[in-house]
Amino acid sequence: MSATSADTTDGRNRATGCPNRATGRRNQVLDVVLVKAGRTKIRYPAELLHDDGTRVTVRAPWAGDGVRDFGFVRFEPGDVFTEHYWRDRWYAVKEVRDSAGTLKGWYCDITRPATVSATVPAAPSGTELLVEDLDLDLWRSADGSTVLRLDEDEFAASGLTRTDPEAASAAAAALDELEALAREGGFEALLE
Repeated sequence: MSATSADTTDGRNRATGCPNRATGRRNQVLDVVLVKAGRTKIRYPAELLHDDGTRVTVRAPWAGDGVRDFGFVRFEPGDVFTEHYWRDRWYAVKEVRDSAGTLKGWYCDITRPATVSATVPAAPSGTELLVEDLDLDLWRSADGSTVLRLDEDEFAASGLTRTDPEAASAAAAALDELEALAREGGFEALLE
């Protein structure tokens, strides 16, 4: 793999100033910040695996408190998330593996396109990946037999269709796109 045109000559991504995996340099830690309704929902450190100027891939352990049982999957200490964010798409795809490395599935958040900023004083790492959660989610099990659209009631109650109809339309289209990819097995191609 060679450095992309999004990289500087020292192997850092032009958009973020972060080292790129393509150079073979040690990966940087950045802060992932998930915002919902104008408030920080969660902030956690993650290892930057790749940044090509459009897609950012990070890896982090489960950042929640204790176990979160959704009924169709449990997120628990020891789980590892490989998270894919795009600067030009309205979603994030998170591959979830247990502590032994067994794939549980993919949890997808419908979000505004991600932004990455270097030298952010509030970020302990100095670099922040910021995404705004728009309530809609999708789950695809490891074997692809279960695909679930989630939180459509929260999305309806959020009032986004009234306050920002363009964003609401983009969010609904993103959920439809992810569902089609999940049912047709397109996640693998999306994440290559």
